[in-house]
Amino acid sequence: MTEPWKISPCNVSDAAALARNNMAAFWEDSAWAMLWPTEIQLDFLIEQSTLRLPRNLLQNHQCLRHQKAIDPVTGAVVGYARWILPADRAVAIDNSVVWAEAQVPGVSPDEERRFQEQAKSAWWRPRSDMGAMDDEIDAVRRKVFAEKAFMQLDYLAVHPERKGQGIGTALVQSGIRLADQIALPVTTIAFEAGRGIYARLGFREADRVVQDLSQFGGAGKYATYFMVRDVAAH
Repeated sequence: MTEPWKISPCNVSDAAALARNNMAAFWEDSAWAMLWPTEIQLDFLIEQSTLRLPRNLLQNHQCLRHQKAIDPVTGAVVGYARWILPADRAVAIDNSVVWAEAQVPGVSPDEERRFQEQAKSAWWRPRSDMGAMDDEIDAVRRKVFAEKAFMQLDYLAVHPERKGQGIGTALVQSGIRLADQIALPVTTIAFEAGRGIYARLGFREADRVVQDLSQFGGAGKYATYFMVRDVAAH
């Protein structure tokens, strides 16, 4: 059965739509929502993310690839994925760009400067006292992902109103197809809500970190899973 979601490239004009999708998705994550002062609301973060996204879409242009999922009926953006190619695999032997259709089109130097200033004007100040969570995760990431060159799924967000409809799966499959073509294994960091997608698509759990949110004023445990998918045999 053909997937109903249209997987398309991204460009800087998608900033507002991507911000709505991405912030709504991560707002559902308890640990991520805890990063922000209690008075900060989702709508405000969407506004600030919209200011930041054009710059973010253009940075590390050689290695980053971006795709969005579109509802073919409404035209709404309902999912987003960002991938990182190893620097030495981002350009083919013939000097062509690898996965060029997923590379965000460049802009003029004047536009790039404007997007840089626009991003600097955004309010983006998460709590500084939760950095220990990231430090522990980063230490395991370095250990697990240092084994060899990987293509990394760096960011995956599906709008919460569209969960369970195959959008995340379609976005991940799109990158997997490219990874298999260029013979690269894939890595990602998964959270509980999305772990099933990766298991179904052939990822294995390489490690995990379980943290106690009570030390940051939250409740319960928060698990981070380090997932690896080997190159498919042909």
